[in-house]
Amino acid sequence: MKLVRYGKKGEEKPGMIDADGVLRDLSDHVKDIDGAHLGDAVLHALSEVKPDHLPEVKGNPRLGACVGNIGKFLCIGLNYSDHAAETGAAIPEHPILFFKANSAIVGPNDDVIMPRGSTHTDWEVELGVVIGKKCKYVSEADALDYVAGYCVINDVSERHFQTQLTGQWTKGKSCDTFGPTGPWLVTKDEVGDVQNLAMSLDVNGKRMQTGNTNTMIFTVAQIIEHLSGLMTLYPGDVITTGTPPGVGMGIKPEPVYLKKGDVMELTIEGLGTQRQTVGEDT
Repeated sequence: MKLVRYGKKGEEKPGMIDADGVLRDLSDHVKDIDGAHLGDAVLHALSEVKPDHLPEVKGNPRLGACVGNIGKFLCIGLNYSDHAAETGAAIPEHPILFFKANSAIVGPNDDVIMPRGSTHTDWEVELGVVIGKKCKYVSEADALDYVAGYCVINDVSERHFQTQLTGQWTKGKSCDTFGPTGPWLVTKDEVGDVQNLAMSLDVNGKRMQTGNTNTMIFTVAQIIEHLSGLMTLYPGDVITTGTPPGVGMGIKPEPVYLKKGDVMELTIEGLGTQRQTVGEDT
């Protein structure tokens, strides 16, 4: 299934994308697409609903983040071998973890607003993992059983804030609008091999990132095993799993960063496409 949340910010309704790409309303079957409604029983019940029996949503409504009331927004850094190579960084021994503030979360096509003083705002297409049931001390072999589905995330990053302001990466990762999430949550049964998904990102129509989840240093299952050994993961927690090469910071001979009016378009195979226009906070 492709599950969505649509409508004005803060007033999103649950929906489903049918086989013909038509948005259908799920309000009579579930209150929201959030942690309380991502367990196996609810997802199974939704899978039994016939899409053509659901009301069609007319027009072209805004899409919100595909998961409501996200609990933890956990991020893995330097998790693609080819991205680590472009940055000159050593391959990490363990997954690098940082957090994004939940106030960064926006819909997949909402504007990305650079904060005041930003000169180094960068793009990162990433695979998002949505946890479907509580897990702690989960083995790699069992880890994917705890996943509700997957989505596209743009891990927008302000590199000066990230690397030059004393402290952790979170400073450059948590600016408002720096976490576009969606367009939809694709349940794991529809994704196939999550470690073999093509991914790309364009800026103003020019291809900047081309990659595949098969170059991850730590797989989705290994990440869940590692994180669940450190903390309990709950339904509705989201993990974003790193980016392939082609970020602005890695461009030679000089880095290239976003500016007002730029348009990002990012896609992951089977998970849909996001499109954001860049603005600036004045």
